[in-house]
Amino acid sequence: MDTLLIAFQNVFSPIGLLSIVFGTALGIFVGAMPGLGPSMGVALLIPLTFTLPPSISLVLLISLYLAAEYGGSISAVLIGTPGTAAATATVVDGYPLNLLGYPGKALMTSLTASSIGGVIGGVALMLASSPIADFALRFGPVEYCSLGIMGLTIIASLSGDALVKGLGAAALGLCLTLVGVDPVSGMARFTFGMYELYEGIPFLTALIGLFAMAEVFIMVERSLGGAKKPAISGESLTGKEMKHILPACLRGSIIGTVVGAIPGAGASIACWIAYDQEKRFTKHPDRPFGEGALRGIAGPESANSATVGGALIPLLTLGMPGSPTTAVLIGALIIHGLQPGPKLFVDHVDIVYTLFVGLSVSYVVLYLLGRLGMRLWVKIVSIPQTVLAPIIFGLSAVGAYSIRSLTFDIWLALGFGLLGYILKKARFPLAPLILAMILGPMVESNYNRALLLAQNDGHLIFLQSPLSVALLLLSVVAFFYPIIRAHREKKKAL
Repeated sequence: MDTLLIAFQNVFSPIGLLSIVFGTALGIFVGAMPGLGPSMGVALLIPLTFTLPPSISLVLLISLYLAAEYGGSISAVLIGTPGTAAATATVVDGYPLNLLGYPGKALMTSLTASSIGGVIGGVALMLASSPIADFALRFGPVEYCSLGIMGLTIIASLSGDALVKGLGAAALGLCLTLVGVDPVSGMARFTFGMYELYEGIPFLTALIGLFAMAEVFIMVERSLGGAKKPAISGESLTGKEMKHILPACLRGSIIGTVVGAIPGAGASIACWIAYDQEKRFTKHPDRPFGEGALRGIAGPESANSATVGGALIPLLTLGMPGSPTTAVLIGALIIHGLQPGPKLFVDHVDIVYTLFVGLSVSYVVLYLLGRLGMRLWVKIVSIPQTVLAPIIFGLSAVGAYSIRSLTFDIWLALGFGLLGYILKKARFPLAPLILAMILGPMVESNYNRALLLAQNDGHLIFLQSPLSVALLLLSVVAFFYPIIRAHREKKKAL
């Protein structure tokens, strides 16, 4: 009880509250800016924490982390460009809802889902740290490879009616992941002698091109064609709509917490799994998925927020990073003389409790700041496209350059912009391509590691782990179920 009182005193002190507000506001900005993201935001903020107490420093950094995960949805909804990799699934329904004239409704859905997902992820962090951490420890190369394969099978449901085009987009995404140095042989693949490609194609650069740059080309086309934007409605969510998205928020929160606790999985995978589950569970959406369905926003947004609490579980209990951002947080802890792991709960329990209380308060602050800023963000939509297009182009160029400080990446983003424009015009779904780029390296690297461990067993090693077998069976079901369901619906229609 004394420790809990100390935690409340730390969080509700002037410096504690100021840190939460500052971290949350900065996190929203960092998340909304394509090319930055929570990892870079936390890394840039660490030097400012040197003079702060360790507990306050940790609360400040985590406030930025959780707010950045929400901030990515702002640009995803308003300009069709995910500010973070975790917001890519939000674009699928968030941006179409904005184009229909309901940016406020889309942003409110995102904010509500993010707050619910964050709270549930935080509660899981407090109550279920040990069981979830034990489950995450069971994942080795074999299980990670099977998990990646299961993720790739989601492509069938993400493709909608265009299964062939979806598989084609996924194949293109997998081919793009082959660029760079082979993880086993160390030989350069498809780099064409360009050293900038030795590390592979930067994922965020590709995202900026496929979404932001491609949208600039579409905006220019609309302006030249004289297309008019729909009237903007200031509507927020109704009580009925809040009730409608609640199941999606709960499902997404559970998915995000579990996936976040698996080291290396992260929010970018959780958001797509949550989106896929909404397409499976929702029989009567308010709008078709891909055309502004509220549950298509709520599921992914609750999932990527819940991954914050989930990713902190292996960080605090085992000293293992559950995401790129928590890897940066480990550095911050060590700088402040703290060693993440079981001993942290023994030697510095006051800091752990301060983190728990601070995390809860941060989500309240996030909701309040999100509501206050919503009117301002909605006004972005009213800017003429002839003005907005060059602004987005400039921000995209800056974002692409900031990732590795290479001019080459600006041209790379432009090339992906042309690719994205062509795919959109040809009605190829971008979701399978993005998912393949996320999961391709994960499957390849863990597949090679698994075979090295197998020695004489070869591919039988994938059948020796019960967890791997379960994931592979789920992969088969996940791939064929949407195809069978679509076939049955066609037969009923005849």
